Amino acid sequence: MASIRANCRKIMCIGRNYAYVGLFHFPPPKFATAGWLDDHITELNNTTPKQPFFFLKPASSILLPGAGPVLRPKGVSLHYEVELGLVIGKTLRDLDPQDHKGALDAIHSYILAIDMTARNVQDEAKKKGLPWSIAKGFDTFLPISREIAKSRIPDPHEAFLRLRVGQAERQADSTSLMLYRIPQQLAQISRVMTLEQGDIVLTGTPKGVGEVKAGDVMKASIEVGGKEIEEGRIEVEVKDREGRYEFKET
Repeated sequence: MASIRANCRKIMCIGRNYAYVGLFHFPPPKFATAGWLDDHITELNNTTPKQPFFFLKPASSILLPGAGPVLRPKGVSLHYEVELGLVIGKTLRDLDPQDHKGALDAIHSYILAIDMTARNVQDEAKKKGLPWSIAKGFDTFLPISREIAKSRIPDPHEAFLRLRVGQAERQADSTSLMLYRIPQQLAQISRVMTLEQGDIVLTGTPKGVGEVKAGDVMKASIEVGGKEIEEGRIEVEVKDREGRYEFKET
């Protein structure tokens, strides 16, 4: 497992990428489009992107299984976002968005991940037009599962993600609700910057994002065909972080 962190040069995160499935949209379509509403977009008062939107997290934010708690910095409103992660297996540059085989062939394996966000830090930065890398980049802000072999997830668009805080289920949705499928995500990223072996791509989070505090325990899981993938489990506690950082207005 340590090799995942050691081999990762960058973590690309797709934002605002899960469709809303309402009363008149069931069952969910095989290929959702950007015309759909996004529950996670709605709950954060954002707008639906016209193309895949991505940002970076540092590899130093990765928290390996059993490596300790997620640490909440002083003054931070800490939010969870469960996501399916792709571990890239080969160099990918300027991928054709219609090349589904090329996209899936470039994936070495999968992980489950919890993208942690310092939400008040992010909100202040957005309001003032400032970069918000800090909000995503603290140490321990990316708990991940053990590595999941590709054979365990035959179709990454047909998996089910769950996240619980304590005994309360907070997120539970299918990856079939992605607005932009994985080939489109990898095409958009790779036309801007080369994806390299060991890089991680986080594919977006469904609705239900919320706050956690010290003492909370997060449990995340992934299912395929109604069966949980054992190596895809995450269980991690939240604790307060000691140190010099404390959130203050910029």
